[in-house]
Amino acid sequence: MNFTINGTVNDIYGNPLPGVVIQIKGTSQRTISDINGTFSIHVTDSKATLVFSYEGYVSQEIRVTGPDYLTVVLTDDAVSPEEVVVVGYATEKKADLTGAVSVMALPAAGQTFYHVPRYRPVPEYNTEGYSVIHENGFKNPLREPLSTFSIDVDAASYSNVRRFISQGQKPVQDAVRIEEMINYFDYDYPQPGNGHPFSIVYESGECPWNQDNLLLHIGLQGEKISNDEVPPSNIVFLIDVSGSMDAPNKLPLLKNAMKLLVGQLRPTDRVAIVVYAGSSGLVLPSTPGDQKARIISALERLHAGGSTAGAAGLKLAYEVADRNFIRDGNNRIILATDGDFNVGPSSNAEMERMIESYRNKGIFISVTGFGIGNYKDDKMEIIADKGNGNYAYIDNLMEAKKVFINEFTSTLYTIAKDVKIQIEFNPAYVKEYRLIGYENRLLDEEDFEDDRKDAGEMGAGHSVTALYEIVPATDGSKPERNLKYQQSDVNTDAAGNHELATIHFRYKKPDSDTSTLLTEVIPDRILSLERTSDNFRFSAAVAGFGMLLRDSEFAGTMDVDKVLAMARASRGADEDGYRSEFIRLVELSKSLLLSSNDKW
Repeated sequence: MNFTINGTVNDIYGNPLPGVVIQIKGTSQRTISDINGTFSIHVTDSKATLVFSYEGYVSQEIRVTGPDYLTVVLTDDAVSPEEVVVVGYATEKKADLTGAVSVMALPAAGQTFYHVPRYRPVPEYNTEGYSVIHENGFKNPLREPLSTFSIDVDAASYSNVRRFISQGQKPVQDAVRIEEMINYFDYDYPQPGNGHPFSIVYESGECPWNQDNLLLHIGLQGEKISNDEVPPSNIVFLIDVSGSMDAPNKLPLLKNAMKLLVGQLRPTDRVAIVVYAGSSGLVLPSTPGDQKARIISALERLHAGGSTAGAAGLKLAYEVADRNFIRDGNNRIILATDGDFNVGPSSNAEMERMIESYRNKGIFISVTGFGIGNYKDDKMEIIADKGNGNYAYIDNLMEAKKVFINEFTSTLYTIAKDVKIQIEFNPAYVKEYRLIGYENRLLDEEDFEDDRKDAGEMGAGHSVTALYEIVPATDGSKPERNLKYQQSDVNTDAAGNHELATIHFRYKKPDSDTSTLLTEVIPDRILSLERTSDNFRFSAAVAGFGMLLRDSEFAGTMDVDKVLAMARASRGADEDGYRSEFIRLVELSKSLLLSSNDKW
């Protein structure tokens, strides 16, 4: 008897599990679930048993007798009572704290199979925290000729938005940071060849959501380097093991994610592990990167329990990093938490000053967020910004692979710091302009030349994209400024030079406190949307989707169908499948959120 079994593998929160091995028991025949957790396997035995295996999760065996569609839910491995719970400097056995918890398989109604999770249920209340975002509006270039902002290579917002949509929810409006959604993706920008650590590209074309306006696309591409070229790393894992981390998509996922990073380490790299709960503790002293079994063993022994004392853990992590400082190396803390970060007796201001002081010594901090319910996005973003690090939200192992394997060098190695952009728009050609996103990265005009002002960092191989929507100036719509005591006129050169804008960039080398200035002139050369590059159209599709999610007043004629059409037409080579995943995410959002907004 020949038949096909199709299905989906999820975790207990409904998140798809990619990379699950599905094997016909007793044979070598197997398949692997894709990025959406879906699978298909051909069966020739009417009494076959499928085995579902996924590292860190309880394996399952399911008997199949004919063609069917299975929805399989896996849960995290049960922890042996002999595994230890780390609480500050002390250790206690799990059984002494919580008692033994058995795990047993139960059949669910219909065709869903699952194991009862050993973790406490997700609380019904939601205390997630996000900083308020007020979207940038249009500016008059006569009144405000300069637009100044810091670059942002963080991508946490996109994976967090994906988590919301995958759970059948419309994202919280302030969780949608459009620049982070755009910069989640790689773009086909040229490698630098100008003696600087990044290349600069720009392109102007028709605006997809307002046919009367223009869209200016600006891209930076950081120099790509191989892992062998990266200087030795002194890394401290700062891991939250407080009680709030006791969920499958928190500490267990965190440990599996860290294992991926450990697999990339070289003998010249060093790793220490600091944890914090009721108090903080050093679980693993600084250890060479080729002692992977020792590092992984220390990770495996961690379990959640206790309150949160984040400031004490952060202080200890910096002290450990400082003691093992590598001159001319990469010295970095990687904080992994759900963001429920209590500073204890210290104030937020004191914590920020500590982060900044160690940043000035050359010890940076990156932040990886996990979990739902009490996720504190606003706190984690501040820590990464103050500490010259990047910020990622990890909702599944595929995202962990992206952050810690695909983007290993860009995650850990900074090639340019305090990167600032300042654009002067030509009022002879621009009536109004609007920066899309970057609301929490805006700088004052005078900050651009102030080398004391902190700005964003760029890792090896990172790309950065920024978009401006422009209202063009026509003969009958020249910007005017009529004031009693002063008058501003557009000079004759501005009208005749056919320049849309001039862009200025400032950046510092990682070991320098003095910035370098670059300048590029953008000509008044506008392409039809059909003639623009895949980079232009795909970034515009992502921006349009972000505006729809935010119910933006600037979304114009954009709708989900237009987003899908643009994204499909500009998908390009898409070697890692991230653009294809975006298309599936938009399709999913359309079916889930149809009733929430007419544009859907």
